[in-house]
Amino acid sequence: MEPLRIPQLEDVYSARDIVNRYLKPTPLLYSRRLSNLLGCQIYLKLENLQPTRAFKVRGGVYYMERMKEQALSRGVITASTGNHAQSIAYAGSLFGVNVRIVMPHGVPQMKTEAIRDLGAEVIFHGTYFEEAREYAERLTSQKGFLHVHGINEPLLYEGVGTMHLEVFEELSDVDVVINPIGGGSGASAACIVYKSLDPRVKVMGVQAEGAPAFYHSWKNGTMTSTGGVKTAAEGLATSRAYELPLKILREKLNDIVLVSDQEMRQAIRIILRATGQVAELSGAASTAAAFKVKDQLAGNKVVLLLTGGNIEPEQLARILLE
Repeated sequence: MEPLRIPQLEDVYSARDIVNRYLKPTPLLYSRRLSNLLGCQIYLKLENLQPTRAFKVRGGVYYMERMKEQALSRGVITASTGNHAQSIAYAGSLFGVNVRIVMPHGVPQMKTEAIRDLGAEVIFHGTYFEEAREYAERLTSQKGFLHVHGINEPLLYEGVGTMHLEVFEELSDVDVVINPIGGGSGASAACIVYKSLDPRVKVMGVQAEGAPAFYHSWKNGTMTSTGGVKTAAEGLATSRAYELPLKILREKLNDIVLVSDQEMRQAIRIILRATGQVAELSGAASTAAAFKVKDQLAGNKVVLLLTGGNIEPEQLARILLE
């Protein structure tokens, strides 16, 4: 197996030239209410306002443009719990590529409907991400599709990194950036961008308490698997760590915070009341983490990545009534 290529800052700048053809920059919103609650200056990067309501569309568009010829001739397959799936389906619709998405059972219907609306085929397999990924790889071997690894594909990181370039160019004196970690592309891209442009910027990751495989891998330096997950935050529901993000984050990430599903639900309520923005559980994880490490943030300029807003209306209603 070839060693994985580590994306660099210049790769992210190259990606931006392509991503900006198809996607507009998202707002960086200062929240006075959150700032008062947390005792620091809080800015939310609103990736929930992307066409797919999640940040991963940046990586999908960049990957598909770069791999267009192969994608058109072979068709594309990938595995996902939702937001990566929509990014690949959306990119496939832009370029006329035949896309198949393998998803674990239990993914919100809203996400599967969005994928089908974009013209992709949905294949259900397994109960969590790794089971779906292994099945996608088997189908790749059998059918000859172009397989997009949702976590170990460097092109995705380069596309995703464009959101962090936007943050830095608007708020170059940012002190702390907090980014959820599911597979790890968002947090890895944060480290690539901020640590290259201004090494003093503190980059923190967030994982669900019920899916802490990457947290343990980062702590002990070895690839760790939990064999399953216990979180409703499907965007964070990975049961093992992966080579590429571990390689990047092991050296550059400042800290990882674990948050409970209850803390993420509370953060959804706080975000909506403070800003009017809708977050899914994983999209609210950075805000949940900020409340957990409030003392460490005092007086700083802090950017919280609101990575996605794909939440079923019924689930949101239940959370708001808790």
